[in-house]
Amino acid sequence: MAELEFSVLAIAPEAYAAAPQLTVRLRIMESTGAVIHAMALSCQVRIRAQRRGYGADEEAGLLELFGSRERWPTTLKPFLWMQSGVLVQGFTGAAEVDLPLPCTFDFEVSAAKYLNALRGGTVPLEFLFSGTVFTRGPEGFGVERIPWDREASYLMPVAVWRALMDAFFPNQGWLRLDRDVLAALARYKAARGLLSWDAAIEGLLAGAGDPVP
Repeated sequence: MAELEFSVLAIAPEAYAAAPQLTVRLRIMESTGAVIHAMALSCQVRIRAQRRGYGADEEAGLLELFGSRERWPTTLKPFLWMQSGVLVQGFTGAAEVDLPLPCTFDFEVSAAKYLNALRGGTVPLEFLFSGTVFTRGPEGFGVERIPWDREASYLMPVAVWRALMDAFFPNQGWLRLDRDVLAALARYKAARGLLSWDAAIEGLLAGAGDPVP
């Protein structure tokens, strides 16, 4: 039976992707000498939010996710970022492969909201691997499952995430609105002769005053 170990070497923005994507460079080690014909690799990526500290300037962005700071001992827990997969070509001993992580800046997604709130440092990531291994030996081909306990961790610099978002959405963000709300906002914008959506929302915020602490 193949004995596999996984490690994350690096995470970087994918320069030539049509949509925001990070690329994880994985190293796969097989220690028994088995010939790996191919591997259908799946990966669950989780953010271990409790594994780092947070400054006062990050609290407001985390309020909706975890509540106020005094609640963090019970609310600050790992959560799913995404699931991804890749087909690994045959190898013996070790191989390196790129795992794609398609990203979004949609603030309806908890991970995007969390990552946008961070001002620096690193993001503690956990990679949980599963999938199917196809081996080749003297008696022909074999099929094995990747054990459920195969995992790896990595501290991704926040700067990597920001570089990706700045490349695709420079000084911008996205909010998804109900169609009726969007129509009402359009009427507000047109009635006041405002030239941009930013100006319309700024006008509404100014009318609402400062939020109550």
